[in-house]
Amino acid sequence: MTAIAIMQPYFLPYIGYFQLMAAVDKFVVFDDVNFINRGWVNRNRLLLNGAPHTFTVPLRGASQNRLICDIELADERSWRDKLMRTLRQAYGHAPCYTQVSILIERLVNFPSIRLDEFLLNSLREVADYLTLEVEIVSTSRIYQNMHLKGQDRILDICLQERADIYVNPVGGVDLYDRAGFLKQGIQLKFLRPGTVSYNQGKSEYVPSLSILDVLMFNQPDAVRRLLGERDML
Repeated sequence: MTAIAIMQPYFLPYIGYFQLMAAVDKFVVFDDVNFINRGWVNRNRLLLNGAPHTFTVPLRGASQNRLICDIELADERSWRDKLMRTLRQAYGHAPCYTQVSILIERLVNFPSIRLDEFLLNSLREVADYLTLEVEIVSTSRIYQNMHLKGQDRILDICLQERADIYVNPVGGVDLYDRAGFLKQGIQLKFLRPGTVSYNQGKSEYVPSLSILDVLMFNQPDAVRRLLGERDML
């Protein structure tokens, strides 16, 4: 049985994103859809002085009228250096800081100014760090089905991949029709994240931060256990 999931790319997204990734065999990154201003494609939150702090990857010419795969990063050195300084300030005393800062520095300095390539690489890097057995691909490079919309496009990707199961976050339960999937021989399932918590040092626990926060306070095997805190509906 082959299970796939499809999500827009985000920069170091929260743990629920990786719970979905860990639940499937192939994770499809929806990068030929419109960019959303002030969304989570190029920003997220870390824990700084006990409170959530938003960090951002600056972009060049970003617009909701452009596709994610057509947008470029701002190519200045300054934002990369600033992010790494903020990382040290926030997590310099975290138990996994040394190994995770090496990972983050590598993906932040990925040698491409294309947003889609940058995001795809960051997702693959984190998956590799956690030794997740999942293949990660992007829609702009493979499926050639931008003329389709909504469930029709999802079904077409599933059929091209010969998937038996399509897994969607539970928030989309009203968007898709199980009967339509079953008609194509595909089971539609919904992933509901469980309650995740871990020791964040001296701070009271702050949920829904970037996976970066999870990695700073947990060794990879502990993170993989947290990824299993989910239900399939």
